[in-house]
Amino acid sequence: MDKVQLGNSHLHVSKICLGTMTWGEQNTEAEAHSQLDYAVERGINFIDTAEMYPVMARAETQGATERHLGSWLKQSGQRDKLVIATKAAGPNASIGWIRGGRARNFDAANLKAAVESSLKRLQIEHIDLYQLHWPSRNVPVFGNNVFNPKHERDSVPIEETLAALGELIKQGKIGAIGVSNESCWGVNEFIKQSEMKDLPRIASIQNLYNLSARHYETSLLDETCYRENVGLLAYSPLAFGQLSGKYLDNPQAHGRLTVFPANWSPRYTRPATVEAARRYAQLARDHGLTPTQLALAWCYSRWFVASTIIGATNLEQLKHNIDAYAIQLPQQVIQQVDQIHAEITNPGQ
Repeated sequence: MDKVQLGNSHLHVSKICLGTMTWGEQNTEAEAHSQLDYAVERGINFIDTAEMYPVMARAETQGATERHLGSWLKQSGQRDKLVIATKAAGPNASIGWIRGGRARNFDAANLKAAVESSLKRLQIEHIDLYQLHWPSRNVPVFGNNVFNPKHERDSVPIEETLAALGELIKQGKIGAIGVSNESCWGVNEFIKQSEMKDLPRIASIQNLYNLSARHYETSLLDETCYRENVGLLAYSPLAFGQLSGKYLDNPQAHGRLTVFPANWSPRYTRPATVEAARRYAQLARDHGLTPTQLALAWCYSRWFVASTIIGATNLEQLKHNIDAYAIQLPQQVIQQVDQIHAEITNPGQ
């Protein structure tokens, strides 16, 4: 498995990252451990989680994902071989149970509480990559695509957040830092503040990126992150399974889009997203590929993707997802992907 340096950090991560958001909801602890065993065996050294996982977020299960990862790290003795990434939740009134009802923002007190709680659940002393799950300020995220100044809210200044993260780095609790669900302006502001105030510099951005959601390319984030050396961690490369084709073949197939409420993540079930998935699936099959192989091989090959975050609910899915890394898509297929994208642009964004 190829590895790359993540931004300007000291971290070298596998081109595939094991996502964990199903552990504790769709997967048991034993299943999580089996996935970790298999992923490490295949050369994956990069594991991504979050304090709010698993999804969908519930008070009864919050933190279970980190605990499942933590128990495996303790039992396996492989902590030093891995890059462990987790995330602090941002402001959201619907997850008021996180951190014991604190404000869930990115001030020093909240970040300290979030880091210490994650360290305890993970049973480790140091988090290699610590990320801000979504911005403190008003930014359209999770399927909301239009910035609206009327939604402005009180937020923690980026300078203050970076200073708080800097203290946690000095204490040895975290290493590199990153953002998630960020905008072009946000990335530039984080970098500007770090340079002006001699504060830690972000190494990564974890944003949505898949065949049906290519906003990263059209928002100047690709150029910004290239020139500022910020690595993209592409999440949801299969659009919650929609790009695997399984819901096309069976609309009631077991998965997040049928198990969870329909309004939980509507971007993946929009008619245009379903139509795009149908066309990509047909393209894949016309060239002897599965829809999953096309979607992942395409994402793996993009020049600006540092690592692609994959998830699975069983080992057969995980094997299929990792195996797709070996597939080299013909230029003809890539051109046809771009043609579909031009006709149905970013329906799953």
